[in-house]
Amino acid sequence: MAAMTSSARPHLNRRLAEFGTTIFAEMSALALSTGSINLGQGFPDTDGPEEVREAAVRALRDGRGNQYPPGPGIPELRTAIAAHQRRRYGLSYDPGTEVLVTAGATEAIAAALLALVEPGDEVVALEPYYDSYAASIAMAGGTRVPVTLRPHDGGFRLDLDELRAAVTGRTRLLLINTPHNPTGTVLTRAELAAIAELAVERDLLVVTDEVYEHLVFDDAEHLPLASFPGMRERTVTIGSAGKTFSFTGWKVGWVTAAPELVTAVRSVKQFLTYVSSGPFQYAVAEALALPDAYFEAYRAGMLAKRDILAAGLTEAGFEVFKPAGTYFITTDIRPLGEKDGFAFCRALPERAGVVAIPNAVFYDDRDAGAPFVRFAFCKREEVLREAAERLRRM
Repeated sequence: MAAMTSSARPHLNRRLAEFGTTIFAEMSALALSTGSINLGQGFPDTDGPEEVREAAVRALRDGRGNQYPPGPGIPELRTAIAAHQRRRYGLSYDPGTEVLVTAGATEAIAAALLALVEPGDEVVALEPYYDSYAASIAMAGGTRVPVTLRPHDGGFRLDLDELRAAVTGRTRLLLINTPHNPTGTVLTRAELAAIAELAVERDLLVVTDEVYEHLVFDDAEHLPLASFPGMRERTVTIGSAGKTFSFTGWKVGWVTAAPELVTAVRSVKQFLTYVSSGPFQYAVAEALALPDAYFEAYRAGMLAKRDILAAGLTEAGFEVFKPAGTYFITTDIRPLGEKDGFAFCRALPERAGVVAIPNAVFYDDRDAGAPFVRFAFCKREEVLREAAERLRRM
């Protein structure tokens, strides 16, 4: 006889009741079962630089990182992160007190929100947003307040008046993502200056997800929010090796911030993973010291891939919002006579042998995101050309 539970309450914490299996797991499984080209989940189909991979092998063989590394991250990586921020952006951080290594950017986001947000606090986030944002805010007991990026002139734009109106006396934190996943928007200098002014005026903390910092195209430029007046002491900046060096499985991310903010985030992080990715930390330290030529070639290669897929999607009849950053393209399916992104994406593998992601999963207002579909272009050029041809035949 089955044991009776003492309560009819669901097993899953009610804060997470709205979050089931992620759309990425669902669509990747669909890609496998149908043999489709997976342009849904954002992982490359080739490894990053050989010298970086060999650095990880060397660390394994030398016994570096095979046991628990230091909780904040190995000193070599923290020093390399600080040097990267200084060289690229003129931001100076103390590797000992202002840098924290995490299990990818996802842990950095979760640890930062769990550390800085209490029940009842409001968190203003740019919508559509990466799905872990909503889950992390919920786990912290906060209330998410979306500010929606809306289509305008071939891209998605932030309404600064709407952002200002979203801030109330209960607002604790702004959660900013630039370059922005999934829309590919890169916030401009003027937009970032306005965000900084608002944060200072209302004494708000800011968590800024900048994992696509090295993937900006055309005339766009990545400007860290922490570099604006009054922001260094109130901003938690999140970076990631996975997106920059194409080793997403290594799960090496980091936080840079003022000492008191890093201490708060570390206090949570130590009870999540404690430490991770020991040998890979040594490899990423070497990767961050690669010459500028690597970063330029990486960006140029991804730009070429963007243009291949954008052209193919346009020829297939989608309305294409050409991204200024990241490695995702958002499209509108209404010119194809479609309006439901979920239904479209679930049928697409059978119709065309391609997998994409419905953007509605990144919205609180599912209707606002219903006609938009995201494709990833971090794949080999021949794969992108084949996907484009399949979509044209559809």
